Amino acid sequence: MIRKHWKMLALTSVIILLPALAGVILWNRLPDRMPTHWNVSGEIDSWISKPFAVFGLPLILLAAQWLCLLGTATDPKKENHSDKVLQLVIWIIPVLSVVLHVLTYAAALGHGVRMEMIMPVLVGLILVIMGNYLPKCKQNYTIGIKIPWTLNSEENWNRTHRMAGRLWVACGLVCMLTGFFGGFWIFFGLVLVMVLVPFLYSWLLFRKGV
Repeated sequence: MIRKHWKMLALTSVIILLPALAGVILWNRLPDRMPTHWNVSGEIDSWISKPFAVFGLPLILLAAQWLCLLGTATDPKKENHSDKVLQLVIWIIPVLSVVLHVLTYAAALGHGVRMEMIMPVLVGLILVIMGNYLPKCKQNYTIGIKIPWTLNSEENWNRTHRMAGRLWVACGLVCMLTGFFGGFWIFFGLVLVMVLVPFLYSWLLFRKGV
């Protein structure tokens, strides 16, 4: 996988690190303490040092990117990974790196950033995209809903992922709406639904001999 997509991997690695270059350019304008967390009301409640925000966070995201890729590349069933799903895995962290650093720098420079609205919309959009890709996942050990019943039965895997894909899209849309109409705590209920419902559905299929 790494050899096949090495150009894309190199490009996405550079994109992950681009916020560090932006931080160097903005260095004299950035405060010594940078915002790193917002509460449900959109108020900053946690800070980190400027060097760690500019250099440390991109490096952590780069390490996370390559850990995900190496795990995918060493999957015994990696031949089942479709190119579309792999592209999602390759691009999700680079896009998040750019978006999150843009928001962090904007907030640090005193621009009004409504994180209580932006984050639910961003998370919901990611869930919608992932939900659309879930049915395209073939049986493997790194990407998808990996529980005993899906891993032991290809039909169980396929049916569970088709159902979960529709569920994740629906939950993603609800999550996006909370950004505009409030109800951030609904997100935690959505997470439980997205985890438990596919789990129970797969188990019921197993009980039926699927």
